[in-house]
Amino acid sequence: MSDQFQAHLDSGATTLCRCWAVTRRDGQVLGFTDHDGALAFEGISFRANTGMSARALTQTTGLSVDNTEAVGALSDAAVSEADILAGRYDGAGVKAWLVNWANPDDRIVQFVGEIGELMRAGGAFRAELRGLTEILNQPQGRVYQHACTAVLGDGLCRFDLGQSGYVHRAQVEEVDAARVFRFTGLNSYEPRLFEAGLLTLTSGPGAGARGVIKNDRYISGTRVVELWESLRVAVQPGDDLTLTVGCDKRAATCRSKFVNFENFRGFPHIPGEDWLISYPTKGGANDGGSLT
Repeated sequence: MSDQFQAHLDSGATTLCRCWAVTRRDGQVLGFTDHDGALAFEGISFRANTGMSARALTQTTGLSVDNTEAVGALSDAAVSEADILAGRYDGAGVKAWLVNWANPDDRIVQFVGEIGELMRAGGAFRAELRGLTEILNQPQGRVYQHACTAVLGDGLCRFDLGQSGYVHRAQVEEVDAARVFRFTGLNSYEPRLFEAGLLTLTSGPGAGARGVIKNDRYISGTRVVELWESLRVAVQPGDDLTLTVGCDKRAATCRSKFVNFENFRGFPHIPGEDWLISYPTKGGANDGGSLT
C-alpha cells in the first residue's frame, strides 16, 4: 500500500469502492464495481451498472482458505443466465481491489482466487469466491489402479493431439437439445473413435462450450454423437465444432490407439480381486511360484 493511499485511509473521510475482474474460461475479462460510476485501470473497464456487490471478506493467517461472496442481478449486459448455464463462469479467475474512486491509482489487491459454487434464483446470482489456498484441498499424488489417471494430451500423458487424425473439424448438421449431434460426412472414422472425447463449439452463440462424448455410433449410415449432458447453449446448424478422440484409460488402448504406452499412468499388472482370494488347489502346480 502506498503512503498516499494509507494517508487517505487514515484521514477518516474516504472515497472507497471495490472492483472485481473476472476472467472466464473462454478468456473474456469482465470488470465490475460497486461504485456509482465506471472506473478503468490495468487495461480493464469496471462497469457500475451491473448491480454487483460483495459480502465481507474473511481472511486468516496460515493456510486457511480466504472466502467471500459476490451477488448481483442477472442481465444480458453483465452476467447472463445463459453464460452461467453454459459453465463459462465455472472456475473463473477473480481478482478484487479496494480502490479510491477519486484517484484509482490508489488501490490495493484484497483478493485473488476463483469462483466456486455459483447459485441463481429470482433473477439474481450468488457466487462463492475461494482464495488461492483452495487448491491445497485437492488430492495430490498417484492412485494405484488399473486405469490411467492422466488426461489425454496433458503434461502427464504427453500425447500430441495436434497430430493428424486425432482432432476433427466439422459443422453442425443436425442437433437435438444441444446433446445429440448427427453427421453424414464422418464415415471415414471408425465407430466409437470419439467416445470419452470432447465436442467443442468454435463458432456461433455457444462458442467455447464443450461436452464429454458418451456414445459415438453409426445408425443407418449416419454418425450419431451423443454427449453425457446438454451443452446448455444455443446450437444451430452451420456452427463450427471440433471432435477430439477419446481415451478409455486402458493399457491396451494406450498401446494400440495412441502408441503412447511409455507414458501410461496406470498399473495394469496389479493383481485383481480374484488373486486376493485365491488359494492352493489339488490340481494346481503348487510349486511356490507366482499365482499371477
